[in-house]
Amino acid sequence: MTMSPTPGSVFAALSRLARLGLGGPVAGGKQSVSWIHQDDFLAALHFLIAREELSGAVNLAAPNPLPYADFMRALRQAWGMPIGLPATRGMLELAAFVLRTESELVLKSRRVVPGRLLKAGFSFTQPDWPSAARDLVARARAGPTH
Repeated sequence: MTMSPTPGSVFAALSRLARLGLGGPVAGGKQSVSWIHQDDFLAALHFLIAREELSGAVNLAAPNPLPYADFMRALRQAWGMPIGLPATRGMLELAAFVLRTESELVLKSRRVVPGRLLKAGFSFTQPDWPSAARDLVARARAGPTH
């Protein structure tokens, strides 16, 4: 998931949950979450374009995936929300039905690491989620820039 403070983004949706005191552990919260900060995503694209020798699949994800419960805890902390109500699998499935989406988007683990990108020498500016979340929250609070 590319994290960007842009309205309508996955970050905006998750932030809404966090600010409402929701977004606690879902079905235990041990699912792996892979993410990348928008700045690192763009930098990685430029890095790959400049290196024709790198071909094939390259994972664009921060080097430190983490469990969903920790991911959302860091996001709530960045917004200054001390609580995050947990949800059961059944609650998630009901919400997914109402929102016309799939509960598996949250329930399945996606542990992706950027092995080839790191081996090629790419350096992340936002490798860790807690600091990336604080940066993105600050940008969201500042509003859109033109």
